[in-house]
Parts: sequence; structure tokens; C-alpha cells
Amino acid sequence: QIQLVESGGGSVQSGGSLRLSCSPSGYTSNFTRHCWGWFRQAPGKERDPVAVIDSYGRDSYEDSVKGRFTISQDNDKNTLFLQMNSLKPEDTAMYYCAAEPIPCRAYFNTDGYYYGDFAYWSQGTQVTVST
Repeated sequence: QIQLVESGGGSVQSGGSLRLSCSPSGYTSNFTRHCWGWFRQAPGKERDPVAVIDSYGRDSYEDSVKGRFTISQDNDKNTLFLQMNSLKPEDTAMYYCAAEPIPCRAYFNTDGYYYGDFAYWSQGTQVTVST
């Protein structure tokens, strides 16, 4: 059982940056033997994928965050990151990290469709971007 502990949310003005972190607790397996993802949920909306990375380290992104957000891993520290730059008010949401053991898939295809399933989720952290 993996428990994901998330941190780094907060409030920022439009154009600002934030970095979210996510670390598994009670984790004994190789960090790379999972797919990882960041999702967000705005009030009244569904939880949607934002950025994912598969077990081979290949990352992909939802179209609206391409060029602004970067998902990355520090395998030595067993930590997943989401660097968010040039934030916009429409990025305001609760953000969640997620993990799925291999075999797994997590990617956006060239048409922007998302493929993946995640079993483990963090508690969420609020990101608020003001104008």
C-alpha cells in the first residue's frame, strides 16, 4: 500500500510559479517501477490529468499546460515534482499526485487524449492563481 504525501500548494498571482512535491510513505519498491501523474480538480468539475510520466521516464502533458508545467522525478529522493510556471487563473484547482505500479500506462497521445489508470492518490493541495 502506497500513501502519497503532497506539498507545495498555495496562492500566487497570475504569471507566477509554484512547485508541487509528492513523496510516497511506507514505500519499499523501486520508485521507477511505477507510473506517476498529476491531476487537478476545479470546483464543480471532474478531476482531470495534467501531466504524467511512465515507468520509462517519458512525460506527456495536457494541452493547456504544455510549455508551462514540467513533471519530473528525483529517484534518489523518491520524490515527484510538478513545476508550474506562467500560472493563470484557470489553473486554480485542487492538485493531486497519483501512482500506479507496473504494468501501467500513462500518456497523452498526439491528439491530446489521455490514457492511464492510477490506484494511489494523495490528499490534494490547493493552488489558487489570482489576477
